[in-house]
Amino acid sequence: MKKRKIGMVLSLVLAAGTLLGACGKATDNTKNNTTGGNKGNTFSVGMVTDVGGIDDKSFNQSAWKGLQEFGKDNNMQKGKGGYDYLQSQSDADYATNLNTLSRQGFSLVYGIGFMMQNDVDKIAKQQPKSHFAIIDAEVKEPNVASVLFKENEGSFLAGIAAGMTTKSNKIGFIGGMESAVIERFEAGFVAGVKAANPNATVDIQYAASFTDAAKGQAIASRMYSSGDDVIFAAAGATGNGLFKEARDRKSKNPDQAIWAIGVDSDQSPEGVVTAGGKQTNVVITSSMKRVDNAVKDLSTKAKNGNFPGGKTTTYGLAEDGVGLAPINPDITNKADIEKAVSDWSGKIKSGSLKVPATRAELKTFSAK
Repeated sequence: MKKRKIGMVLSLVLAAGTLLGACGKATDNTKNNTTGGNKGNTFSVGMVTDVGGIDDKSFNQSAWKGLQEFGKDNNMQKGKGGYDYLQSQSDADYATNLNTLSRQGFSLVYGIGFMMQNDVDKIAKQQPKSHFAIIDAEVKEPNVASVLFKENEGSFLAGIAAGMTTKSNKIGFIGGMESAVIERFEAGFVAGVKAANPNATVDIQYAASFTDAAKGQAIASRMYSSGDDVIFAAAGATGNGLFKEARDRKSKNPDQAIWAIGVDSDQSPEGVVTAGGKQTNVVITSSMKRVDNAVKDLSTKAKNGNFPGGKTTTYGLAEDGVGLAPINPDITNKADIEKAVSDWSGKIKSGSLKVPATRAELKTFSAK
């Protein structure tokens, strides 16, 4: 009987020891967590694309390019514990993807695009120990860094190029979805056109989508048919339809002077076409939105312990956050456009010229 009691006591002591050991290990792991939810001392960063996808040749692709370059610069590997992305097939995926990367322990998680604003806000509240960043929107949470761009400054320069290239004085603008971001593109572009060519008019149409290339092509077709000879699309993957329409028309009629302007990334590869037996390019230039630079800059700050949580950082021409891609060498007045772009850039950077960011500001804008 005594032996049985002694055996029971020993069993209880061993069980208690096991439980205490387990608790001790859990506490140790918690202590090893770094800010942002990453385990250990390794900094890691992930991003969630919007519905345009990682290969949209535009906004998301630029963000991923920046993340890849940051990873390479810091000897990081693609995947958990390094840098990675999750692609959203629809807006229903945003919250799930953001939550997944947070739970996987990524130190910093990006939501790419203003359409993710509400989901970043929601998940940031649910995961207060994780760090998030939202591109093109503002989220007022202490664990969220917001990133905005002065798209109007880059598109102003695109408008200068368009106004100096057009022969018909009829120019088109295709927007994706109505938003403050695309309005900045629109307002800046129209201001640039008017500054370079007061006689030109701008036909403005919206596709109500960032992913409908067929609709983008249909709008571009109507614009070209109505006499617009330069079209700028700030519409994500919808803008790919513009390039297809321009290439198709140039291929069928090599003598037709029609042009396109890209957005976010240098989209000149989208303009290459064989017309009249020789290769040419229908893209004049692109209004660059350096999401890649912003992603690298913010990631570096976070890695160095300077995560700007609760703050908004705005990247403009002076911060190399926006700009203009090289001018197509097929443009006959290329040198004149380059000089004009340089002159206007200097005025914007110095602050002597304030580019309108809204339609309301455009109404009172004067380049004089």
